[in-house]
Amino acid sequence: MTWLLLLVALLLGAALSVQVGVNAELRTALGHPLVAATASFIVGTIGLLLVMVVLRPAVPGAAQLARVPWWQWTGGLLGAVYVAAAIVLAPKLGAAALLATIVAGQMMASLLLDHYGLFGFPVQPVSTLRVVAVALIIGGVLLLQAARA
Repeated sequence: MTWLLLLVALLLGAALSVQVGVNAELRTALGHPLVAATASFIVGTIGLLLVMVVLRPAVPGAAQLARVPWWQWTGGLLGAVYVAAAIVLAPKLGAAALLATIVAGQMMASLLLDHYGLFGFPVQPVSTLRVVAVALIIGGVLLLQAARA
């Protein structure tokens, strides 16, 4: 089962690469990264609404929504910042350098999230092997940058 989950995650990573390219081209077509990011989120929202119509999940009421801590609402904002920044950076860095650097940043932050069990992640202490793994990813970013020169 773990291998299936890893395969799905791998495919999501591939889709992320395609998404960055598609959104960068959308920026070219629409003329501004914020317009492209907004359009991307509108299309995504419509897609999610259609899936909700088909699957009919329970929608929380106002009282339940009011109990959600403020910081749990920031995920959408973080996603918007990510998409807008990727739209700007993709043509300047290229897909490989951009996404490798994003992965390096994700891995560095993930070590801290795991170590302290933040945001619901199970505690997984930082170890030498985990730090070496992240260092190898950072080394990959540096190699990709050197290959561009």
